[in-house]
Amino acid sequence: MSHKQNSKRSQTVKKCMEGLEINKLSIDSALENLRKIPSAKFDESIELAFHLGIDTKQADQQIRGTAILPAGTGKKIKVAVIAQGEFATQAKNAGADLVGDKDLLKDIESGKIEFDKLLATLDMMKDVGKLGRILGPRGLMPNPKDGTVTNDIVNAVENIKKGRQINFRAEKEGGVVHLSVGKKSFSNDDLIKNIKEAFLTLQKMKPSSAKGVFFKSIYIKSTMSPAFELDASKII
Repeated sequence: MSHKQNSKRSQTVKKCMEGLEINKLSIDSALENLRKIPSAKFDESIELAFHLGIDTKQADQQIRGTAILPAGTGKKIKVAVIAQGEFATQAKNAGADLVGDKDLLKDIESGKIEFDKLLATLDMMKDVGKLGRILGPRGLMPNPKDGTVTNDIVNAVENIKKGRQINFRAEKEGGVVHLSVGKKSFSNDDLIKNIKEAFLTLQKMKPSSAKGVFFKSIYIKSTMSPAFELDASKII
């Protein structure tokens, strides 16, 4: 997009924002406002930002986990699985894009990484762990906390392939969790289901040592839109 096009879009968005409420909205009101903003020439993602009342310097307040979104995210994800025997067969039947053990490990070690998400069965982690220096910086290291180290390989593959499973982690600075909960082309019903599930998942993870308000603020936006603040008390 050229500078001139950017400027024109900015002016259009600014005009559309005039008169719109932006703070403490219900999900319905926020989505209604988002749809009043002109869409980009692609199917924009709908994104949430949760500012949590946590101290990430405390070990027990470092939030990391997985949410299973009922309507998925609309993203196509290429899944690789490191497994042997029956688990490898299950992974292939579940729709994994790449399945292997020593051969796949060698590919990764050589820098051949042709997947978006890596799963591993429990028995393979002793070998996968040796590739931490390669996988870690790319955010691809399998971890039991986000469901990528598991023997329930069928559900794990299916959830990720359908875009239902999303992983999240609170940022070290500010304790903010960013989540993509669908596409602008989704129906409001599907977006609402996903937003509520993301909210409930985080709510259940509130550390017992975290004091005060847990959801300090929650914002929703599409890829190219300004953000609108959600009212946490109106989500459920």
